[in-house]
Amino acid sequence: MNFRSQQAANRRKTIGLLVGMGVLVWLVALAALTYFGQSTTAIVPIAVGIALVSVWGSYYGSDKLVLTMTGAKLIQESDNPKLFGLIQEITIASGLPMPKVAIVIDSAPNAFATGRNQDHALIAFTTGILDAMDRDQLQGVIAHELAHVANRDTLVSAVAATTAGAIAILSDMLMRMMWFGGGRDRDRSGGNPILLVFSLLILILAPIAAVLLKSAISRKRESLADATAVAFTRNPAGLRSALEVLERDSTVVHQKS
Repeated sequence: MNFRSQQAANRRKTIGLLVGMGVLVWLVALAALTYFGQSTTAIVPIAVGIALVSVWGSYYGSDKLVLTMTGAKLIQESDNPKLFGLIQEITIASGLPMPKVAIVIDSAPNAFATGRNQDHALIAFTTGILDAMDRDQLQGVIAHELAHVANRDTLVSAVAATTAGAIAILSDMLMRMMWFGGGRDRDRSGGNPILLVFSLLILILAPIAAVLLKSAISRKRESLADATAVAFTRNPAGLRSALEVLERDSTVVHQKS
């Protein structure tokens, strides 16, 4: 399978997983109505609203949040002309605007991209990765991170996190209702015992399933970024060599306390 086929396959799988998360939300809402009756109708939008505020707030301020959490410092082209030159090469090949560039003082080799869209993107590198990698390897890493920007992975991650968060909040609220008075509504509903047990299982297992789906989406986006990076550089050897360096390294990445 070539990299273009890999791109298409991972996009399809991501869409399928996101649809699966939507189905999971529907199942939780249906289970809630079955188990507790109509009294739970208002809880669904409340849970979604809480998840939207928390996750999407982080999404829109992701660049500033990451700078604060990691202690990364924004740099200018004059601070590291070679690094900026490599990034500019990839932006020209990809058609992306030039992102902000930041450096994290950390011996662990790592890089990451964030930002709510292509015009507000930030790509950060640890000093460890700049020291450990040669030009081709670093070009592969840059292409991979800019591929995340091109593929709008922060948006996809925000959607997945919002959905998973809504499921977790909704399930938690409903489980608390079950212990504090929800049984009275259930008894009055006269529901089928088998359906009630099935609904309870959905409420218990849904948060676990949501986390697994979110992790699967993340893995597919990483694979998609690899394939897109190859499309940008036409140099799979550089990215493969960079991944081998990262796999061999066991240094722990430190966050700003």
